[in-house]
Amino acid sequence: MPAASDRFAGKTGLVLGVANRRSIAWAIAQRLAEGGAQLAFTFQGERIERSVRELAESVSSPLVTDCDVRSDENLQRVFADVGETFGGKLDLLVHSVAFADARDLEGRFTDTPRDRFWLALDVSAYSLVAAARLAEPLMEAAGGGSILTMTYLGGERAVPHYNVMGVAKATLDSSVRYLAWDLGEKNIRVNAVSAGPVRTLAARSIAGFPTMEAIVEERSPLHRPIEADDVGAAAAFLLSDEAKNVTGTTVYVDSGYHAMGM
Repeated sequence: MPAASDRFAGKTGLVLGVANRRSIAWAIAQRLAEGGAQLAFTFQGERIERSVRELAESVSSPLVTDCDVRSDENLQRVFADVGETFGGKLDLLVHSVAFADARDLEGRFTDTPRDRFWLALDVSAYSLVAAARLAEPLMEAAGGGSILTMTYLGGERAVPHYNVMGVAKATLDSSVRYLAWDLGEKNIRVNAVSAGPVRTLAARSIAGFPTMEAIVEERSPLHRPIEADDVGAAAAFLLSDEAKNVTGTTVYVDSGYHAMGM
């Protein structure tokens, strides 16, 4: 078994969704880079470009590019660039992308308008399907690969204020299972990590987030908060060859909160 310091030696990866150094995607990327992986990164918008480029530079990334996951043309360009950068192959794909209009994370789910409903599902769920489809030939050329996405318990249970994002996560969860079936014959694994409340930029947009955090810490079996690096560690396992027979699975990193009834 390879040591943690070289478990990803010779591997290439694409990370979607880093916003800043507190991002869960960055915690995962750090684990991959520490294990020897060569990583490419995407960002969306000038607002976070500088931050992402600085982080990518710190792990000697050979490719940092902008990407709007709602655009097929953008995604096609990104994966073409990834293929060119990594010699036509890709081993790892980290999908840590989600979005819902802030107005839909504070009121009633019932009041979600049609256009913003589809926006949340497009960005948060369909983007995984689109990315997996484009990663498939690159991973097949590499002899297989591993895809990981980020989900949340709000896709399984109603979490006040999570609203349309919960519906999007439910779609994402189901997509993981169907993608795992489709891609398994090419030795491509697809899994998810369901993290408890982690203090990220995205979390701040959820009304009542501090309450969610407090409840999980109070009622989970381990009674402790969840850090981004905890998620990074679980993600690294799922992405590694140590999990070669794990696919279509969700691993919970929430201090055990998902196991409780009350």
